[in-house]
Amino acid sequence: MLMNKLKLSDRRFLEEIFDMGGGYVLNFSDRTFAEFFENELSINIDDPKYRSNGTSKAKRLRAFLQIESEAVVAKALRALWDHREAIREPSDAQDEKARHQKEHFFDIVHLIEGAASTARTDAIEKFAENETLEELISAIERDIRADKPAAALDRLHTYCMKKFAYVLDQKGIKFDKDAPLQSRAGKYIKALESEGSIRDISLKIMKSSISIFDSFNSIRNNDSFAHDNEIVDRVEARFIFDAVTNILRFMKGFETSRFGQ
Repeated sequence: MLMNKLKLSDRRFLEEIFDMGGGYVLNFSDRTFAEFFENELSINIDDPKYRSNGTSKAKRLRAFLQIESEAVVAKALRALWDHREAIREPSDAQDEKARHQKEHFFDIVHLIEGAASTARTDAIEKFAENETLEELISAIERDIRADKPAAALDRLHTYCMKKFAYVLDQKGIKFDKDAPLQSRAGKYIKALESEGSIRDISLKIMKSSISIFDSFNSIRNNDSFAHDNEIVDRVEARFIFDAVTNILRFMKGFETSRFGQ
């Protein structure tokens, strides 16, 4: 759970925001606390699994934040924030401290939402018997398991270069060995178009991926561990990783359905 990976200062900030001192949470009674979780999240906050460290509202909320998924935690935090805002005096939300608190709070929520699940690596397949390829795939999977998508981007770029070289070779399509990633992708997509085996909407989506791979070159050269770069932040790195692997996932499924490759 990402909550356990948040900085101690962020966890303390959340406790301060929700007035969790002395076992309380905001203005909730035990009854209204249970009703809130039932109405907003369809969750029984009185469940024994949330009482492992104690029965107070604060202790149950801490347990909830520690054991539930990122998606559920983010939804709960947003709902608690809305409740907090509803019971505050309007003037309390206008000062500089309140604005800073709101920005900090939603930075934390966005971080949690961006980690709602581990990135999928099923599209990263061993398409040929090659020791270097095996090591490359293993390195990508290690980075993703360690929740380090930024570290995986450089290796994912290398994987894409190898993947497109392989599929072009399989189709007997000549290409310059120094051709950049978007050029290789373009040749593959042009082959799909000439074969007439792909629906128009899928072809349009694949054509749009050429610009994605072009930008991926820049990310690899300027924002990954390939060089001494300032690394892209974790949430954006996850977004880029998912976008690129979704294209690879389509290629894998499409080619397998036609040729069993």
